[in-house]
Amino acid sequence: MAGNVALELRNISKSFPGVKALDNVSFTVNEGEVHVLVGENGAGKSTLIKIINGMYTADEGEMYLFGEKITTHNPRYMKQKGVATIHQELNPVPDLTVAENIFLGRLPVNKFKKVDKKYMVREAQRLINELGFKYDANAIMRSLTVSDMQIIEIIKAISVNAKVIIMDEPTSSITEAEVAVLHEQIHRLKAMGISIIYISHKLDELKKVGDRLTILRDGQTISSHNIDDLTQDEIIAKMVGRKMDNIYPEKTAKVGEKLFEVKGLTSNKFHDVSFTLHKGEILGMSGLVGAGRTETARAIFGLDPYKSGEIILNGKQVKVKKVRDAINEGIIYLSEDRKLEGLVLIRSICENIGLPNLKRYSGFLLNKRKERKDAEEMREKLRIKTPNVDFPAQNLSGGNQQKVVIAKWLLQDPKVFIMDEPTRGIDVGAKYEIYKIMCDLAERGAGVIMISSELPEIIGVCDRTLVMAEGRVTGEVMREEFSQERIMSFALGGDLANG
Repeated sequence: MAGNVALELRNISKSFPGVKALDNVSFTVNEGEVHVLVGENGAGKSTLIKIINGMYTADEGEMYLFGEKITTHNPRYMKQKGVATIHQELNPVPDLTVAENIFLGRLPVNKFKKVDKKYMVREAQRLINELGFKYDANAIMRSLTVSDMQIIEIIKAISVNAKVIIMDEPTSSITEAEVAVLHEQIHRLKAMGISIIYISHKLDELKKVGDRLTILRDGQTISSHNIDDLTQDEIIAKMVGRKMDNIYPEKTAKVGEKLFEVKGLTSNKFHDVSFTLHKGEILGMSGLVGAGRTETARAIFGLDPYKSGEIILNGKQVKVKKVRDAINEGIIYLSEDRKLEGLVLIRSICENIGLPNLKRYSGFLLNKRKERKDAEEMREKLRIKTPNVDFPAQNLSGGNQQKVVIAKWLLQDPKVFIMDEPTRGIDVGAKYEIYKIMCDLAERGAGVIMISSELPEIIGVCDRTLVMAEGRVTGEVMREEFSQERIMSFALGGDLANG
């Protein structure tokens, strides 16, 4: 169980132009404790992490590490003091080995000032073995799963004698089985006396891993509690500042006539994928990571080629050879990686919303006034929390970034809107708003396809779900038949005949 105080923050405040990100935040993390940090997107969690790991300097307040006041603020110094961060977006170098990734940034050199590869591999393998893992230090990183890469990040943190490890949404991209493995390793770290700050929007997993939690809202500390002292509903109420009677909005749109059909779509990554989508329908696509869901969506949108098959919209076969073909037909795809593929982070909200819609504003000169008017309307409609539409996208919270990506595609008035993991890394309040957008699209007669690895939201939002495994559709489950067990049985490779 937890011992002495490892990390203490006292009255931390931080402002950016037009925004006070943190306002007098205080909390403590004990030795050997998993301290959960929760709050809506924009609550200040990311800013707080960056102050702890030295990326930002607080405007006001003090930070103490094992009783020592921290006066130097930069990432290198904080790493030397034993603070490590495992970010939500992992950044391994995929073509380097496991050993090279573990020692990245501090490669050992021999007396000839050359990288001592033998020593590096030997030390990496020793550390891996001591921690009870079976990885090969010479394995190439791209051959590993996402959860394996996260474990390698943990090993890397331990290799530099990290005493405090920050884990930002560590389970957002991994399967339930992989989550269990990660949680097991977290309990082992606790036993070693290592402190963990654990950030997650998956409230159902907090009690499985956490000891205490601190709730942030609007840049302020709302309260800290032992993890078992609050119910999930009480945590949500404190996060959003109100009681949420429903996590999922009521869908009133009726499923209408057939709108969209995929027949026998095949590529190197998926095989003979067929399904239909109706007007007013929200269709789920379930399956484990790597099942072929994203690959299928990317092919439909023209991002990746397919070998054979048909795409049919309103009874007419459409040829999609590139992205513009899909957009012109009213088929839109929301990427699962909003930062890499959905936004130009250094550009403003207005520019991001306008980017795929430049034809709306083209003439002798670009009609900036119309572009700005559209951006302002979308900001208000989707409740994007920002001082103004000139605010850079990179400075928004994850939930508000996702709303910007959705906003730019809503201006296309889509007939088919494919949303790939649309609520990944987003808090419960913002999730509700994303679900509401999907319901509104269905109400207008569009068809929505939601790819999600979270079964509760598939069950809570969708009219029907397809299930994929190993690149094939293995099952179809109607709303009245929804259960996590039934969907998971198909995800593990079952088929309708055995259903």
